[in-house]
Amino acid sequence: MLGRMDLPPVEVSEPDGFVVVVEPGDRIHFLDWGGPPVDVGAPPSGVLLIHGLSQTAWAWVPVARRLRAAVHVVAMDLRGHGLSDAPTDDGAYALDVLARDAVAVAEGSGLLRSPADRVVLAGHGFGGIVAAAAAVELAERCAGLVLVDGGWESIEANTGLDVDEFLRGLDEPPEVMRSMAAFLADRTGFDAPSWDTDQERAARATVVETHAGRVVPATRPHTLEASVRTMFDYDPLTVLPRAGAGGRIVALVSGVEGDGVGAGGRSGALATVAAARVAAGETPIENVRFPYDGHNLMRYRPVEVSAAILRVTRPAATA
Repeated sequence: MLGRMDLPPVEVSEPDGFVVVVEPGDRIHFLDWGGPPVDVGAPPSGVLLIHGLSQTAWAWVPVARRLRAAVHVVAMDLRGHGLSDAPTDDGAYALDVLARDAVAVAEGSGLLRSPADRVVLAGHGFGGIVAAAAAVELAERCAGLVLVDGGWESIEANTGLDVDEFLRGLDEPPEVMRSMAAFLADRTGFDAPSWDTDQERAARATVVETHAGRVVPATRPHTLEASVRTMFDYDPLTVLPRAGAGGRIVALVSGVEGDGVGAGGRSGALATVAAARVAAGETPIENVRFPYDGHNLMRYRPVEVSAAILRVTRPAATA
């Protein structure tokens, strides 16, 4: 179990926005918060943050602001989300493509300045799946992996749903989407004490306001469906035992013990994949549990999420 640790004070800062171009010309947007000065010749200490389904890089603001005093912090928009391009070609949202996007952002942002550099990846939900696949792609250049409530389980096995049922469950009630005010009120209601200007900006980035005053999801339907199908195709037992080339993995788990319909629920899924990783000769998966919190741990537990990432990142900075 990981406990809390001393964190730098939260700095009020705005990130810079950039794009990196990947084959065959798709633009992947990312936010760069910068970081502390790096000694000449020293390996950089950097973190790439990857958001979840239908979210954007702005979801990571509460964490990024806490990390930037200690490490170089970059958060990307997955393709089809935020300000990244939303290609319509077949296979554009396959997991290996998404993983290569993440690698391209790590390289283009300067987190990986040379073949000897290493980076820590942190992903939330669907972003955890992408982060795990990117860790395999990076091999020795991945110093560690933080899975924030996702990336260790089979979605179909642990929800009992098929792809189409899952997609239907993502539809928002019409009354929530009737106006921006109604939408923001709904998001505030998830946990009013944690609602602030950063949460409002993150929420606004996920929708588009129409001329009639209604809001519609910013993530296009073809992107959402293709991304969900990629989620359902993901097999953690074939990915996580190969992720990180010996780097440290931490899983942050929300919800009650045994939550889910599979054998042992989500906790059982995590234990199974952790055992498979040890059997493959890799480091075990550490875990931190938040039984009374919802899925968006960056909103509800930013201090604890930041602490977990720093515990993985700081050893990389002194390797």
